[in-house]
Amino acid sequence: MFQVNDVIIYGAQGVCKITDKEEKTISGVKKTYFVLKPVGDKGSTIFAPTDNEYVLKKMRRLLTKDEIYKLIDSMPDENAVWVVNENERKELYKNILAKGDHLELIKMIKAIYTHKKEREAEGKRLHMSDERFFRDAEQILYNEFQYVLDLKSKNDLMAYIFERIEKNSK
Repeated sequence: MFQVNDVIIYGAQGVCKITDKEEKTISGVKKTYFVLKPVGDKGSTIFAPTDNEYVLKKMRRLLTKDEIYKLIDSMPDENAVWVVNENERKELYKNILAKGDHLELIKMIKAIYTHKKEREAEGKRLHMSDERFFRDAEQILYNEFQYVLDLKSKNDLMAYIFERIEKNSK
């Protein structure tokens, strides 16, 4: 179970700190809630009921530095398969985002990035829904990486990832 002051991942919201546990009465029902503060958005507060299985499944511990290093090191070897059928692709990407599986997110980002480069070479743009899926996947993955590795910006993270991949490919 999670405790006050734990730093966690909460679904697509990303890195959050549990700042408190509060009892609230809503619609006549008294429940206990975790009070979550997203690290990247100091003005937001999320109240997550402590007895709701669906909500609790969205909460998980952060990866360790070693786990992140392994993921980064695996990036060049991950196969990125583009799903041609748009409806199938949307459904697949929705499921990947909902599950938050790091390897699947990496494959998804790689597939969209590769397809984007192909489209740009043809003088075309990426479909808006694919752009959104790309941004959402990046946000989920990079938010956690950046926090755990104590990097100040997304640019610092990208430089770190490329540097590590290049170093390991030699």
